Amino acid sequence: MEASNSSKATMVGRLQAAKHKSGKSFNQIAQETGLTNVYVAQLLKRQAQLKPDTAPKLRAALPDLPEDLLCEMMKPPMRSYDPNLIQEPTVYRLNEAVMHFGESIKEVINEEFGDGIMSAIDFYCSVDKVKGVDGKDRVVLTFDGKYLPYTEQKSEHMVS
Repeated sequence: MEASNSSKATMVGRLQAAKHKSGKSFNQIAQETGLTNVYVAQLLKRQAQLKPDTAPKLRAALPDLPEDLLCEMMKPPMRSYDPNLIQEPTVYRLNEAVMHFGESIKEVINEEFGDGIMSAIDFYCSVDKVKGVDGKDRVVLTFDGKYLPYTEQKSEHMVS
């Protein structure tokens, strides 16, 4: 696994270098590819799979992206995270916000939809910048996940 993490880190470094060389932001690449800005970041961190229909758009947006990386990006990634990531202040605050508001969010989901959850697989995420009423910059995070109801587990429906 160590070698796999090392090769993933090397690949991510090369992907980040291609982005840096382009001089483009995640938002610019997102506009050119039709993806969300967070999904573009996920692709360049090898946390998402590049689909064949999107590959030419990404190639056009990042012309210095090497062909071998483009091919690797189309393979299913090893989705993972560094457990030390929680120490990064932005990630820590996001976690804190979800922990603080999570129970209330769950209650509203249950009230609006019933007994179920939001999918993190059939999921869209974006980060936007807006001006608050006080004129200061504000961060808007959009989590857009498919609703998945819990099922009643009847023995007659079990196929195994």
